[in-house]
Amino acid sequence: MTATDTRPSPPWADGTEHLDRLRQALASLDVRQLGEWGAQLAGVFRTGGRLLVAGNGGSAAEAQHLTSELVGRFRAERAPMSAIALHADTSSVTAIANDYGVEQVFARQVRAHGRPGDVLLLLSTSGTSPNVLAAAAAGRESGMTVWALTGQGPNPLADAADRAVRVDAPQVATVQECHLVAVHLLCTAVDARATEPSLPAAAVPDRTRRLVVVGDVLLDRDLTGTADRLSPEAPVPVLSGTRETERPGGAGLAAVLATREPGWQVTLVCGLGRDEPGRRARGLLEEAGVEVIDLATGGTTPVKTRVRSAGRTLLRFDTPAGELPLGPLPVVVRARLAEAAAVLVCDYGRGVTAHEQLRAALTAAASARPLVWDPHPNGAPPVPGTALAVPNADEALLLTGGAASCGLAGDTARAVRLLTEWPVKQVAVTRGPGGAVLVANREDHPLVVPARAVTGDTCGAGDRLAVTATVLLAAGRLPSHAVAAAVDAATGYVEAGGPACLTVRPRREGTGPLQLAARVRARGGTLVATGGCFDLLHAGHLALLEQAGRLGDALVVCINSDDSVRRLKGPDRPAVGQRERAALLEALDRVDGVIVFDETTPEKVLAELRPDIWVKGGDYAGRRIPEADLVESWGGEVVIVPYLDGHSTSTRIDRLVRRAAAR
Repeated sequence: MTATDTRPSPPWADGTEHLDRLRQALASLDVRQLGEWGAQLAGVFRTGGRLLVAGNGGSAAEAQHLTSELVGRFRAERAPMSAIALHADTSSVTAIANDYGVEQVFARQVRAHGRPGDVLLLLSTSGTSPNVLAAAAAGRESGMTVWALTGQGPNPLADAADRAVRVDAPQVATVQECHLVAVHLLCTAVDARATEPSLPAAAVPDRTRRLVVVGDVLLDRDLTGTADRLSPEAPVPVLSGTRETERPGGAGLAAVLATREPGWQVTLVCGLGRDEPGRRARGLLEEAGVEVIDLATGGTTPVKTRVRSAGRTLLRFDTPAGELPLGPLPVVVRARLAEAAAVLVCDYGRGVTAHEQLRAALTAAASARPLVWDPHPNGAPPVPGTALAVPNADEALLLTGGAASCGLAGDTARAVRLLTEWPVKQVAVTRGPGGAVLVANREDHPLVVPARAVTGDTCGAGDRLAVTATVLLAAGRLPSHAVAAAVDAATGYVEAGGPACLTVRPRREGTGPLQLAARVRARGGTLVATGGCFDLLHAGHLALLEQAGRLGDALVVCINSDDSVRRLKGPDRPAVGQRERAALLEALDRVDGVIVFDETTPEKVLAELRPDIWVKGGDYAGRRIPEADLVESWGGEVVIVPYLDGHSTSTRIDRLVRRAAAR
């Protein structure tokens, strides 16, 4: 209009109407649903999962906005997350459109990149775009969780998705602006869950986390003696001075091994025969601190007996076990799975993992927490959403038909095939002394994890590996890191004597450091503690911990929280977050427990822990340690151990910064 034009302006010209509609739409936005999505998505990322996002036009821009915030950083400093905007690969989009039609540009990429348990988020203001609807169908077929951000409903996309957030606004622009707000709310929820301080097992001293182990239980029995002559009746060794030891086997052994992880409560969902071996196995499990939930209504318990001498098995004989009848799933199983931080399934082929109600509960559990599956050739396949499957090489050979090449190439090929056939995110074929090979994508190179050469009893090494991988995935470690650490843990287990080490080292009973301290005191032992930031773990830290651990029966490490480190060292520290610092320390054999404290000094946590010996490094020599009066008040002792010179985290970081600036 010109200055003299008297025509009235449209009602929306000054933007007031638009802002009013935006305020109304935002007021009805389902913030609770977006928060739940963010929490679930953080769990998917934590177990190696992926987010795929797609939309057209303005929705495509918002899809790419979301993935950039997750791969980069939104608010909190955290690890990058695997998120892909499907429209952004222009070469794939144009090639698919040319060869298969525009309707398939997203669906074909979903089938290529999506894995069971991953999340597909689709944005459409109308909810009717054919290529977005085709992507939703492809996501459901692939075992993905499908979410939708749409405009007014009902609409086809909202109906095709597992869950949808609809914006009740007639204008496309208003819907898109609300979708942008939804993207930011989703990122906020992901960041809040991904950086919460309670992830490591012992981060909170008075709280424990639950690990649910599911599978078949055996009774393992060893007859051990001396074989120093042959029988005159036949060329067979004569065993004398025999002693008998028993332990839970199968999933029961995995549960017992899990009780040795500090800060964990362990629940075992299994089937135990109604016989003396079953009663004996249950008693041993409960003695180890395992909560047992028995699904069996009858049947017998298999017994595996080994005859051993000089560290070698001379003979093994197994008692046959018939069918194991199982009853309906108790309500308590669903409750334990709902509160679990991680789930481990150890299938020994007796039918527990084929229980339909249990499989449905495991499928639901896998969507929100890491689930690791140790399969058996006679067992059921993993449930959808399984984060990691860990068959050994012999099992993988049988599971894939038994005809393939041997060695690393053969194990890799079988891992790829199982990844294709099973609804799992990653497969690690364990190779005994050869370590493991991990496959996360059919097109990517495999990750090979060698093992140290050791000799020893390998019974239970697979269970040790599976437990370690499960616990580390729950602590937020990447699957590649978890498998590498699990191979090392299994190697150390064999080197330490295999199941024999269960009777040598005191069990931790899945409780936290405070409970550990009470048990040590109850048996007249000496509790040792040390503390510090432990940022960028180095040789100086390891020397301190090694020396401290030798002073008593158990060692607890008190570490400053991220906020506490920032107050002490400045806004650029710590270099490593408290979750990873705690996980690294807990992985050390010398460390029996870790406590994270928020205060600047550890007096509060020391008053709760009350160690017999408080250890500091030699860099405190010549000074009275600030906590000395407190520790000595209950009869404790403060000592200094030799300091390994030349190892300082602050100095190391400064040196790295100077080197980077000089480039």
